[in-house]
Amino acid sequence: MSVGEEIRAEQATPQQSLATSAARNLATTTKSVPQMQEISSRWLLRTLPWVDVQGGTYRVNRRLSYSVGDGRVTFVKTGDRVQVIPAELGELPALRDFQEQDVLGELASRCEQREFEAGETLASFGSPTDAVFLLAHGRVEKIGTGPYGDDSVLGVLADGAYFGEQALTDPEAIWEYTARAATHCTVLVLPADQVAQVAERAEPLATHLRQLRALPQQRTNRYGEAPIDLSAGHVGEAVLPGTYVDYEASPREYELSVAQTVLRIHSRVADLYNQPMNQTEHQLRLTVEALKERQEHELINNREFGLLNNCEYDQRIQPHAGVPGPDDMDELLSRRRGSKLFLAHPRAIAAFGRECTRRGIYPESVEVAGNRVPAWRGVPIFPSNKIPVTEARTSSIICMRTGEEDQGVIGLRQSGIPDEIEPSLSVRFMGISEQAIISYLVTTYYSAAVLVPDALGVLENVEIGRWH
Repeated sequence: MSVGEEIRAEQATPQQSLATSAARNLATTTKSVPQMQEISSRWLLRTLPWVDVQGGTYRVNRRLSYSVGDGRVTFVKTGDRVQVIPAELGELPALRDFQEQDVLGELASRCEQREFEAGETLASFGSPTDAVFLLAHGRVEKIGTGPYGDDSVLGVLADGAYFGEQALTDPEAIWEYTARAATHCTVLVLPADQVAQVAERAEPLATHLRQLRALPQQRTNRYGEAPIDLSAGHVGEAVLPGTYVDYEASPREYELSVAQTVLRIHSRVADLYNQPMNQTEHQLRLTVEALKERQEHELINNREFGLLNNCEYDQRIQPHAGVPGPDDMDELLSRRRGSKLFLAHPRAIAAFGRECTRRGIYPESVEVAGNRVPAWRGVPIFPSNKIPVTEARTSSIICMRTGEEDQGVIGLRQSGIPDEIEPSLSVRFMGISEQAIISYLVTTYYSAAVLVPDALGVLENVEIGRWH
């Protein structure tokens, strides 16, 4: 029998039962609730201690601190030419609060661009500090002498850092370490003699530097705070010192931020297509999920209160070998007491795991809220896809201490707002339009505060694309 004859024979066979396509017209399908790929674990929202804020503002009072000029410098790049933005020179301690833009522009034009290859020395220990180095791109290691005469890495500097700033205020200053390029580096060098030439013609700059040199050295503790005089170990009738604790005159205030949207649902949809699932309920559920995702993104990336932007620069460290390794995580932990958690992009966690495997180290995991998460030294490493990954395939790892009692990082919110469905999250009915569209205002208020600088640290510029 040919193929055509077989097909005709099958078509001629009468159907003996109801077809499934027709039967489905009388069947009730089982449906899932609406799904959403954007939903993540949101570990930051779950682990951050939340403090209720009255009046929408939280003020952080601290002891008086004298530390200044610890920011970073920003550059502009045109082709292979790099220039420093004149106003950014105000990040240097000697030029802090100096507002003469014309003079800053003249200083910026005196900067010399230099290129250094990996292994080259930028400055040598013991030599005169006669220039300020502005690191536009690359990594520089600060090399000192170890206890047995060998080289010891004191720290790593990266894009936006500067060193040698004492050349502007102390003509007798010498380099206390050797600066060596760890990678190819693009550096702008501002010689001290060029600054002196500008000061000869610009009286405001000369006066500013002269007044700065005349200021007495402020007494501080190792954290830059005004000291509290104490006496210990004395015997007899020693005269005890008198003291007081000075506060910052203008403490920082954190205002609650807001994320809002207007959810619109046609009354016909809400009336007729509401079974077996409530349309309004699921529309609100997915809207709230998206709002919470945005909330966590802002807590990490917001320019005003986000964790990545509010970490002090002396609490930011660079990886020694580019990839995040156990040594880098240990240094991040050593910068603060009582670290409660790490927060990293999943790809950064994978890069750390690869480096541990390469070294034959297998980190343990810990249980948090019924979930097993990776950990280092007993501190859980939570994943967050809100931490950005750059085009150069680098990211950051956050380490923090949390809670008000521990002077850590806290989340801010205001509970008890009208039409609240969760703390600091409300859904407010706005009415029905002439087009029969029902509107709901969905709002959440939030912020984050770092109570003391060492509560938050960041391991920056970790490479996540290197494979062994």
